[in-house]
Amino acid sequence: MSAPTQSPHHVAPPPWRASYDARVADLRRQYDAIPAGAPVRLAKRTSNLFRQRAASTTPGLDVQSFDGVLEVDPVNRTAEVQGMTTYEHLVAATLPHGLMPLCVPQLKTITLGGAVTGLGIESSSFRWGLPHESVIEMDVLTGDGQVLTVSGAADDPHRDLYYGFPNSYGTLGYALRLKIELEPVLPYVRLRHVRFDSAQAMTDAIVAIVASQQWDGVPVHFLDGTVFSSTEQYLSLGEMVADSDGMTPSDYTGMDVYYRSIQSKHDDLLTIHDYIWRWDTDWFWCSRAFGTQKPLIRRFWPKDKLRSDVYWKIIAWDRRTKFSARAARVRRKPAREEVVQDIEVPVGALAEFLDFFHREVGIEPIWICPLRQRDPAARWPLYEFDPQETYVNVGFWSTVPLAAGVDPAEGRVNRRIEAKVTQLDGRKSLYSSAYYAPEEFWAIYGGDSYRALKMAYDPASRLLDLYDKVVRRR
Repeated sequence: MSAPTQSPHHVAPPPWRASYDARVADLRRQYDAIPAGAPVRLAKRTSNLFRQRAASTTPGLDVQSFDGVLEVDPVNRTAEVQGMTTYEHLVAATLPHGLMPLCVPQLKTITLGGAVTGLGIESSSFRWGLPHESVIEMDVLTGDGQVLTVSGAADDPHRDLYYGFPNSYGTLGYALRLKIELEPVLPYVRLRHVRFDSAQAMTDAIVAIVASQQWDGVPVHFLDGTVFSSTEQYLSLGEMVADSDGMTPSDYTGMDVYYRSIQSKHDDLLTIHDYIWRWDTDWFWCSRAFGTQKPLIRRFWPKDKLRSDVYWKIIAWDRRTKFSARAARVRRKPAREEVVQDIEVPVGALAEFLDFFHREVGIEPIWICPLRQRDPAARWPLYEFDPQETYVNVGFWSTVPLAAGVDPAEGRVNRRIEAKVTQLDGRKSLYSSAYYAPEEFWAIYGGDSYRALKMAYDPASRLLDLYDKVVRRR
C-alpha cells in the first residue's frame, strides 16, 4: 500500500515538539497533584530576585527540564526557547549562527521566562526596548492549570494575557516556551567611553544618540553609562564591527575589571560574546564586596568562579547565617540598609534624579541605560510607559549606613527613592524590596488590568497576588 498523500497545507511538527509536549504533560500532572486550594509555586533552586520571602510549605512545580533552546531559525531570525533557559545557554545557541536576542540582560543566569515576566534591560534597549517586546508568541501555564499559546495578534483570544504577562512576576502564570526575534551580530564591539562633567550634558548626549543612533558620525548599536560622581560620568558607545583592525580584544574575565577600564580607556574592543557578558564577571562592580577586585585575592580566586551566580550563593549564605550583621554588631558598626534597585525616569528628569541621589543616598558607581518602547502602538498595562518618551534606567546596588536605633527593615532610604521616582513620573522594577501602599502600587502597576487578568486566568488565586508577592514578600 502506498503512503498516504499529505494535504498541501499539512505542516510536519518540528523535531522538538514531541519531547516538549511530554514535558508539558508531566508538568500538568504535577499541577494536578497539588491539593485543591493549595498555592502553586515553582520549585526553583536559584533566583535573580533580591527580595526575601517566606519559605513555602507546599510542593513546587519542578521546571528544571524547561531549560534549553529548542530551535534556532537563522533564516527567519527567530528562536524557540523554553522558559527556564538561561541567557547564557540562549546566547551560546544563537551566536554560532551570527545572531543574538534583541535584548540580553546583563547576568548569565537570568532566564528568558524570568526576564519576560519580571522585565530585563540592556544596552540595546534604546533600539529594541525590553525583552518582552521581542516575543512573538509563548506558551503559558496559567494559574487555573491551562497551557495557553498566546500572542499579540489581533485575533488571538488571549492577547490580553500576552500584553499583561510582563511585570506579573509569575502571578498570572509561567512561560514554558517562547518564540523570540533575533538580530544579526558582527564578531566585535568597538567601544568609546565618552566622559561628561555634568548630568545635564550626559542627558543631552543621550537624547541626541537615541534620536540619531550615532555619535560623531559613527553608528551606536549599544548604549549605557556609568556614573562615578556628579562630575564624572561616562556613556559607553558600542559599535558592532566585522574585524579588529589590528586591535587585541580586551579580556575582563581575568585580572582586569571592566568598569575600571571605563575611566582609563577612551577606546576599547571586545568580542561580541565578551561584550554581552562584560558585567557578569564582577556583577557590575558588586564583586568588590567580596574582595575579588583586590589583586592578591583575584590572583588566587578561580577564574571560573568570577560569576554573578557565585556571588549570589555567597549572599544567600550570608542571609541564612546573618554573618555580616553579627560581625557589624561585634565591631559596633552602624546597621546598614540594602538599597538594591533599578528605576526608570523620563530622560528629561534624569539630571534631577541623579542630583537627588548623590545628595540623599550617595552610592557609587551608578549604572544608567536608556530605553524606548519599540512599538508605540503597544500597551503593556502592568508596566506602562509613555510610548513617545525616552526613559533612562538607573541601577544602584549597595547598602547605606543608618543612624543609631534605625531599623533597616523600615526601608527609609528605599521609601525616599520610591517617592522621588513617583514624583518624576517614573517606575521602579519589582525584583527587589518595595514599600508602596496598596493604592499607590496599583495606580502605578495597572491595578484594573491586573484584576481582570487575575479573574480570567487565576480565578481561584492559586498563584500569589502581585502586591502580596513583591511588597508583602509572601
